[in-house]
Amino acid sequence: MGKRWQGGMLRLLPGKEGTQSKDIPLELLFSKLIGIRDKLRVLEMRINSNAALTAEEKLDLQGYLTRCYGSLTTFNVLFAAKESGFAGQSGKE
Repeated sequence: MGKRWQGGMLRLLPGKEGTQSKDIPLELLFSKLIGIRDKLRVLEMRINSNAALTAEEKLDLQGYLTRCYGSLTTFNVLFAAKESGFAGQSGKE
């Protein structure tokens, strides 16, 4: 996690008046993102090594994984090393 974010908080502000906001430590959010990334990588390896899937099916599933990574690029700002973040379809943030 980037040094500037250590000790930081994510504040969720509700749109409904009279309801409480929620603060989440950025370290917790970051660890959850790392967990998602690791699980996506395992899923990718299992798809690639699955003999029961056709090449077309593997490509289709890889496309879904790529789009998942792309959806998570918003959080790349939290990573200290750019190469540790998420890459979408273009391979860029």
